[in-house]
Amino acid sequence: MNREENRKKVLEFLHSMDIPYEVYEHPPLDTIEIALNFWKDIDSMHFKNLFFRNHKGNKHFLVIIKDTTPFDIHALEKKLKQGKLSFASEKRMVKHLGLLPGSVSPFGLINDKDHHVHLFIDEQMKEAHRVSFHPNENTASVVISYDDFQRYLKKLGNTVEYITP
Repeated sequence: MNREENRKKVLEFLHSMDIPYEVYEHPPLDTIEIALNFWKDIDSMHFKNLFFRNHKGNKHFLVIIKDTTPFDIHALEKKLKQGKLSFASEKRMVKHLGLLPGSVSPFGLINDKDHHVHLFIDEQMKEAHRVSFHPNENTASVVISYDDFQRYLKKLGNTVEYITP
């Protein structure tokens, strides 16, 4: 799928669930440092979305961490108790989320028909009124309410765990 198709699929899915959203356009955001410049005027909590596999390659995890929270893979491995983690390959991203590197987002779970991907979500998200994520491509951010994000996750049916990073 190309960028426009990815975005359209996300927005149509949100619309089908009667989830209101706002779309903010921006250039590709390849790092959190770059993203912070474009997110500063968007009223929502922002996140890093990291896609991992376990050492055997038979389990995949989407880890959603508040944007400014430091990331340490070894500390995360201990916290998640899933053994050694590695970033998932492009092939695995396409297979399980229908996404390419740089566009990982919980909206990619729309493509996870087998509910294979387990989510670990930063506890800080529970404090948010609104959350934002890429619409499966990194030239925009989509903002929805935290309550609607919870409805979205429930509809998809993937397993979810909240963590303190």
